[in-house]
Amino acid sequence: MTKSDRERVFIFDTTLRDGEQSPGFSMNSDEKLRFALQLEKLGIDIIEAGFPVASEGDFESVQQIARKIRKPQIAALARADLPEIDQTWESIKEAANPRIHIFLSSSDIHLKHQLKKTRDQVLKEACDAVKHACAYTTNVEFSPMDATRTDMDYLCDIVEAVIAHGATTVNIPDTVGYAMPDEYGGLIAYLFANVKNINDAIVSVHCHNDLGVAIANSLSGLKQGARQVECAVNGIGERAGNASLEEVVMALKTRKDILGFQTNIKTEHIYHTSRLLTDITGIPVQPNKAIVGANAFAHESGIHQDGLIKKKITYEIMTPQTVGVSETNIVLGKHSGRHAIKEHLSNMGYNLTNDEIDKVFARFKELADVKKEVFDEDLEAIISDDVFRKPDKYKLIYLNVVSGNAAIPTATVRMEVDGETMQAADFGVGPIDATFTVIKTITKTNHKLLKYAVNAITGGADAQGVVTVQLQYDNRDVTGRGADPDVLVASAKAYVNALNRLESLKVYNHKKR
Repeated sequence: MTKSDRERVFIFDTTLRDGEQSPGFSMNSDEKLRFALQLEKLGIDIIEAGFPVASEGDFESVQQIARKIRKPQIAALARADLPEIDQTWESIKEAANPRIHIFLSSSDIHLKHQLKKTRDQVLKEACDAVKHACAYTTNVEFSPMDATRTDMDYLCDIVEAVIAHGATTVNIPDTVGYAMPDEYGGLIAYLFANVKNINDAIVSVHCHNDLGVAIANSLSGLKQGARQVECAVNGIGERAGNASLEEVVMALKTRKDILGFQTNIKTEHIYHTSRLLTDITGIPVQPNKAIVGANAFAHESGIHQDGLIKKKITYEIMTPQTVGVSETNIVLGKHSGRHAIKEHLSNMGYNLTNDEIDKVFARFKELADVKKEVFDEDLEAIISDDVFRKPDKYKLIYLNVVSGNAAIPTATVRMEVDGETMQAADFGVGPIDATFTVIKTITKTNHKLLKYAVNAITGGADAQGVVTVQLQYDNRDVTGRGADPDVLVASAKAYVNALNRLESLKVYNHKKR
């Protein structure tokens, strides 16, 4: 075995089998194929496409994946039952590199309470099943289910026997997530020390996360000689889930200095793969989920933000781009510091003086106390209102709109422009369009309307409406807001508010020049 062979870890993805078994994660055949194509793009070595005997639909889904996916090995799960192995082979035989994955319980707990069989009976069934599968393909994997609660010497006997009968991969599942990292690593080491033909097969690890140590157990197994990890995207699977694929892969990549392993995974596709799974199933990951959670590369602490601005390595052990996230997210909230605000304003194009930054920061802190997160448009409003505020150029005085299913929408608007009263009327596609058309005529402006939104402050038909209008000026987006029980009046106020903020921006841009 070469050095590169010793370093290589095969990634066996069971999202479509073990993962799909978990409540709420069922997928139809087309969705499974779509996800399998993404796994191929990600660089997965082995895709466990499903459990073909579970249903006719599962059989057809596995068969479709076997026919369409050509680069990864395609595995399908079967119990140690000869007719079931036959059916499993039928589902994957058209794959470029098919794998039959056989499982059979090995712990005394399962033998006594579930199978009601002796150790000798189970050992014979395991060998017969592997031998039968090897008549179809040399790519056979065997899993002694509940291995971590199995007598270690009996486990050695099973592993040695199935390898002797042709198994090329032997998986050691922590089926119920019971083992601790040192214990699990010790079990893998024990197998390497006591199974004489252990090097004739690849040893695989399959760890469940019931006690939250699936990743630690998987890494511990690799350190003791295992070279395949069975895992699932977003860590989905039975009960608390499987070892998370993205966490395993990025742990190996980020800490290659101490682990010394490598995979063929194209990590820049990790985030998109995670998002595709949530899109298909409708079940998102929690925000603080490692690697793919919404907060995985988000920072709100002022101390952290200050460090990141100076040197990203201070608080990021991997770059977001390595997993397909576009950039670090500096979240502006009540914990953000002045340095982060200054840097963010600079990125927005505002090179303010220290006094101006102080004004913005003071208002920002007030706003952050009542909002969970402060957005760019909030900062734009603060700058417009508190830093470069001047008397409004435009003021709405009067609005009258005629509309209905038998009338052409017509708006009459009276405004003050630089203190001069002006009035005009015009038509539109609807009452809002007519109102905005007249305002543009009076103000002699024609900015692009990017957003128009209406929300109610309270419930009921008499609720006060809040309208948000976003206009574009000189490649900048400016937001205006207006509130009124009449949504048409609120709309006019919002548009005029946006125009006045644009005027403040023009003052600032002139100042910069």
